[in-house]
Amino acid sequence: MAPVLSTLLSSFLLATAVKAQAFDAERSEDAFSHVQPADTVILGPYGHVPPTYPSPNTTGAGGWEQALIKAKEFVSQLTIEEKADMVTGTPGPCVGNIVAIPRLGFNGLCLQDGPLAIRVADYASVFAAVLYQRGRAMGEEFKAKGAQIALSPVAGPLGRSAYSGRNWEGFAADPYLTGVAMEETISGHQDAGVQATAKHYIGNEQETQRNPTPDPNGTITDVLQESLSSNIDDRTIHELYLWPFANAVRAKAASFMCSYNRLNGTYACENSKALNGLLKTELGFQGYVMSDWGGTHSGLASIEAGLDMNMPGGLGMYGQTYHVGSYFGGNVTNAVQNASLPVSRLDDMIIRIMTPYYWLGQDRDFPSVDPSSADLNTFSPRATWDREFNLTGSRSRDVRGNHGELIRQHGAAATILLKNENNALPLKAPKSIAVFGNDAGDDTEGFYNQADFEYGTLSVGGGSGTGRLTYLVSPLSAINARAAKDKTLVQQWLNNTLIATSNVTDLWTPTPPEVCLVFLKTWAEEGLDRGSLDFDWNGNGVVESVANDCNNTIIITHSSGINTLPWADHPNITAILAAHYPGQETGNSIVDVLYGDVNPSGHLPYTIAYNASDYNAPPTTAVSTSGKYDWQSWFDEKLEIDYRYFDAHNLSVRYEFGYGLSYTTFNLKEIQTEALVQEITPKPEALPIQPGGNPSLWDALYNVTIGVSNTGDVAGAAVPQLYVSFPSSTPSGTPPKQLRGFDKVFLEAGETKTVGFELMRRDMSYWDSISQDWLIPEGEFTIHVGFSSRDLKASTKLTVIRP
Repeated sequence: MAPVLSTLLSSFLLATAVKAQAFDAERSEDAFSHVQPADTVILGPYGHVPPTYPSPNTTGAGGWEQALIKAKEFVSQLTIEEKADMVTGTPGPCVGNIVAIPRLGFNGLCLQDGPLAIRVADYASVFAAVLYQRGRAMGEEFKAKGAQIALSPVAGPLGRSAYSGRNWEGFAADPYLTGVAMEETISGHQDAGVQATAKHYIGNEQETQRNPTPDPNGTITDVLQESLSSNIDDRTIHELYLWPFANAVRAKAASFMCSYNRLNGTYACENSKALNGLLKTELGFQGYVMSDWGGTHSGLASIEAGLDMNMPGGLGMYGQTYHVGSYFGGNVTNAVQNASLPVSRLDDMIIRIMTPYYWLGQDRDFPSVDPSSADLNTFSPRATWDREFNLTGSRSRDVRGNHGELIRQHGAAATILLKNENNALPLKAPKSIAVFGNDAGDDTEGFYNQADFEYGTLSVGGGSGTGRLTYLVSPLSAINARAAKDKTLVQQWLNNTLIATSNVTDLWTPTPPEVCLVFLKTWAEEGLDRGSLDFDWNGNGVVESVANDCNNTIIITHSSGINTLPWADHPNITAILAAHYPGQETGNSIVDVLYGDVNPSGHLPYTIAYNASDYNAPPTTAVSTSGKYDWQSWFDEKLEIDYRYFDAHNLSVRYEFGYGLSYTTFNLKEIQTEALVQEITPKPEALPIQPGGNPSLWDALYNVTIGVSNTGDVAGAAVPQLYVSFPSSTPSGTPPKQLRGFDKVFLEAGETKTVGFELMRRDMSYWDSISQDWLIPEGEFTIHVGFSSRDLKASTKLTVIRP
């Protein structure tokens, strides 16, 4: 390391953590808001946040006590230099690497992307975004490839903006649904023996300006403008953005990844309120916090604020080199030696890292890193390695097992039927089919989809969440295989420009097809927000051209998320299916649904509006000034995102949150409610914090049951959804209703089953910024159950009994 750079880095490390200056501001009672250097504080509506120090030590609470003992014994044997290595990433065979300490029998740690697949690997599967089964299968593949840590799952972005480039990596624009998905996925990963990483914590709701603008005339750490600041008030962060992360802590996630953005003025990876206060104290998180890759912007300030592991270790923002210097590394050693960093804080960082390692038994017969991963790792190729990695074991291990079958099932189960006029679906061995659209066919630019491409079906998005396909079943190939069995004539046109500019009757002359299948796609990737909610490659023009002349047009979309559907009411469009990114079996999955081998049961995890302009909270795409701290995103919509916003303002939508059709019909019986406790206090009992927060918040207060009937002629799965409307005594800004329960129940034709929902204290509480606690409001709750947020079949009133 050059002496000048070393001196510069030491000055960053020894800089004290930012201390907020007291000032008067509106809503100063809010405990969560702005922290910036005093001369750059931007006063806003949310007051200021008190610094939260020191970073609390882990206690192993919640079942990690025995693993904690092993971790402390391990740490007691480390030298100062080895301790620095344990908290600092280094270039190596994986996306993130912690070096081995052979004398202690520690083989190091391998961290691999991502939420849908192990990315830097061959002979591995590319999954769809579903829950426990997928989480377990993914965990098995990560482990078999030698990765102790899966950088998955995603609760940030939650889906504040319809345009966010990474919404597809997560689950839903709703905290309750995302929380359940996080908990199930984490349990699946860790039941397979792999550490889960909940990310991106917190307020990571857009990609634009997620990293600073570097100064081209400065050093690698000099910037012209800092990352965007997500400015969120205290109640909103608790009820929306922190909510699913509480589920992640409760599921005993091994690690959290802090996000790139600033949060109320301070970088998320050095925000003491977010890390020390909310995560480690309020939620009782026992694991370790790692930075997103290049998300560390200081040394001691970050460590004091709660950051435990710097990834990937070197300097640089995402997309730049990381293979020079470090805010951590040798500077951690220096800081301990000159007493600016207490050794007790450093020890706790490593204890937090090693406790889940021992808890999951990763010290016993864990597979070595597959050598092929090193060859595929373009992030830190071998030429950048400055440490030794002993890559043993077989190369290019096939870890897929029977997961292709599982992916096919999941892809079909997650497909959402939005329209089905005149029973157009399922198909009944039509004599002729015309297939249109550049999303239908085989990929023409390889199976590693890191960039948009014109020809070929989309099965996964881009960036660190993508996967390396080992095979891909395209829709066209699956349709042809089915057509061969049925002796169906199949014609195809895959050039969108040709389709959109042609009279399609000239294409299929002389005989019109019985059914026209139109395949559309929408690309999205890390690092870039979407510029439009339209389909790519003139998808709308393709639809209009086909539907104008084909009276049985069926649309299938492979999309990263929300698309407006301006042609949805066209009389010749008989069916619409939203298949999102289904993974490697995409063609088989959609054919299973098209032909009725699988009855669709997917429901929208967001709202489809009539127009793009109907959505609130778009990303901040530009600033008109050049000040260093001028990129600000004010979350002034507060709790009103997605269906909460449309409901609060009584806006019409095309397809509401939770919407999804079936090839059969369902109905609900009368709701029954049962109180599970005699008296309910407004505040939860003050119990010792456990992973997930105050255990009282997870106590079941009511049981709600309802009968669900299949009133049609086909077996299928119903998805009843429970929504809660809070009493009028709840503070203003409370959404008209909020999802608080859902289930999926398979029913034969004519069958009825009883479904139960437990309402926990947290489900019936709002966050009070003044008392800094969850409160149950006084008055009458309304419990709704239905099949979407606007298809509520049954309701009942419930008044909480006070002591």
